[in-house]
Amino acid sequence: MGLLAQTALNSVVQMLVFAAVPCVCWLATARSSCAFGSYVGLRAVDAPARRRVAVWSAATAAAFVLVSVAVLLALGSVRSATSAFAGRGIAALPAVVVYAVFNTSLPEGLLFRGFVLKRLQASFGFAVANAVQATLFGLLHGAMFASVVGVPKALLVIAFTGAIAWCMGYVNERLAGGSILPSWMIHAAANVFSGLVSAL
Repeated sequence: MGLLAQTALNSVVQMLVFAAVPCVCWLATARSSCAFGSYVGLRAVDAPARRRVAVWSAATAAAFVLVSVAVLLALGSVRSATSAFAGRGIAALPAVVVYAVFNTSLPEGLLFRGFVLKRLQASFGFAVANAVQATLFGLLHGAMFASVVGVPKALLVIAFTGAIAWCMGYVNERLAGGSILPSWMIHAAANVFSGLVSAL
């Protein structure tokens, strides 16, 4: 199977896994009151906020990319999610884009910022909900590296990804009126960058 086809298949599986809990909860509790897209914030940013959201999103994506470079250098030559693209050159670009947009950023955005953050925010407020989703996001990413790079470097990954997740939650809820599109695009841009660095 080619790289693009394998990446697309992996993306479908990832979407099914990460969307399962939000979908089941929506079916059980909110199906009659709102569409699934509204439930998880999968909707456009309101027009008056678009410029401010675009600026914040660009700044967050740039910070994400810069710190990603530092973290990747600190981790060394460890195998990561983008290792499948290593050395494949610009021909890997379609697979990198599918990976970045549909394999990581959308599923993780749906679960962490579209589901966890929104459901907890209703009961505990934004500050607690955003901290929880950011911590869970960081722990997931740190757990993927812990056995390979050791605990100190895994803690670096947890801190970095948790901080970025907090910023993405802030942009979504405080600036974009609850839309998860900004964090989806921020995350996708950073992952396109890391995928291309690996490919080139």
